[in-house]
Amino acid sequence: MRTLQTTTLLAAAIGAALMAGLFCAFAYAVMPGLSRTDDRAFVRAMQQINRAIVNGWFLAPFLLPLPLLVLATALAARGHSPGALPWIIAALALYLAAFTVTGTRNVPLNDALDKVPADAGPDGLRAARAAFEDGWVRWNRVRAVLHTASLGALLWAVHLHGSQHGS
Repeated sequence: MRTLQTTTLLAAAIGAALMAGLFCAFAYAVMPGLSRTDDRAFVRAMQQINRAIVNGWFLAPFLLPLPLLVLATALAARGHSPGALPWIIAALALYLAAFTVTGTRNVPLNDALDKVPADAGPDGLRAARAAFEDGWVRWNRVRAVLHTASLGALLWAVHLHGSQHGS
């Protein structure tokens, strides 16, 4: 069981790290760069990014940590690295919060932006961007912080798990 717990924690940490990195990169590079573009370029770029990102390379590290963290919680509760249990629960709660932000805040904004027609005029593009950009950026920062905090809790859980020999 120790090997299963170790594998579960490491796989969840890798997923959390990939998500933290992705959302942080959007916060400190992608969105600031796109903020310097005109409305048409901004709307079209975000539409294409949002369409392209829904693929297995994104979905696996985004979805997989949740069941892995549930399994890691169950294993820790059964006596496999009990000292790590509070940190695993914290990682799960933080990851679930970030997941919820994505589903309830960022995805609806993405869906609304996706409905902007290709032939939208300057006023339509300006309105679409205004309805999207500030809220999306704000909620992306929130999920970047939550994913990073989840990763930190997971890394501490991995450390505690590794220091509990014979568990």
